Amino acid sequence: MNPARRSITKFNTKKSIDKVIPKSFHKWTLSVGGKKYSWNNDMERIGIARQGLPYDVIEEISRKIDRPVKAVLTAIDIPQTTYNKKKKEHSLLERKDSELVLLINELVDYGVEVFNQEEEKFQRWLKKPNQSLGGNIPDSMLDTVSGINEIKYALNRIEFGNLA
Repeated sequence: MNPARRSITKFNTKKSIDKVIPKSFHKWTLSVGGKKYSWNNDMERIGIARQGLPYDVIEEISRKIDRPVKAVLTAIDIPQTTYNKKKKEHSLLERKDSELVLLINELVDYGVEVFNQEEEKFQRWLKKPNQSLGGNIPDSMLDTVSGINEIKYALNRIEFGNLA
């Protein structure tokens, strides 16, 4: 065959991505009020955040981090009265609040995994000052995406034995 006449195959993006992404990457889930939300990557998380989560999710996160609902409301910056009203109306959280809740959920799942499925140990760790976080208490940093990322980095160091 003449080299100039070779057929050109269209680049298959999905096939290329499938080669790179490990088959066993994490699938995150969150169940609220009988509805299950699940996502595998940032794009799917964005989709869920854009749709909004029900206000009931705050109670689920409160249970997962073993903190009162009021502490979760403070982290997400929602007044108690607004929460009570919106929950009664079966409203949805705003996009940014939904995303923060999803990130906290991911963090908790990762933390429990790092602590070998021992939720109580992880919850104790969340409540103690941490040198790798500049002496801050991890659960005091759940109010920002940057704080959540720093906690993830600290957990990553624990997981791989690099505490410096």
